[in-house]
Amino acid sequence: MSPPRRERRKADPAVSDPERLYVITGAPDGERAELDLVTMVVAQAEPSPTVQPEQAAILRLCKAPLSVAEISAYLSLPFSVVTSLLTELLATELIESRAPIVRAALPDRSLLEAVMHGLQKL
Repeated sequence: MSPPRRERRKADPAVSDPERLYVITGAPDGERAELDLVTMVVAQAEPSPTVQPEQAAILRLCKAPLSVAEISAYLSLPFSVVTSLLTELLATELIESRAPIVRAALPDRSLLEAVMHGLQKL
């Protein structure tokens, strides 16, 4: 009697199929929005029946703000595919994006010392 054979798990065909990814993103020469991994995205409307299933999933996920990297991870889609989907959603104003807030650069030390000495003289 032979031992039972283990079967390998197959990858999700929607994710691993390059043809499906091409259909989702459309032509590769289109202009894309300036998005990076830490750009925050929030939905502005509920998904309509006319949007693609992946776009509907993005709209449901982004009821609270999420970064593009989180969206990519939750949907198991490459970053380039997610940016293409987000570009279409931005064009139709179904989502809003915001670049992360960058901490302000520290002021010059000599300026701080001058202010401190000026306050001490008062």
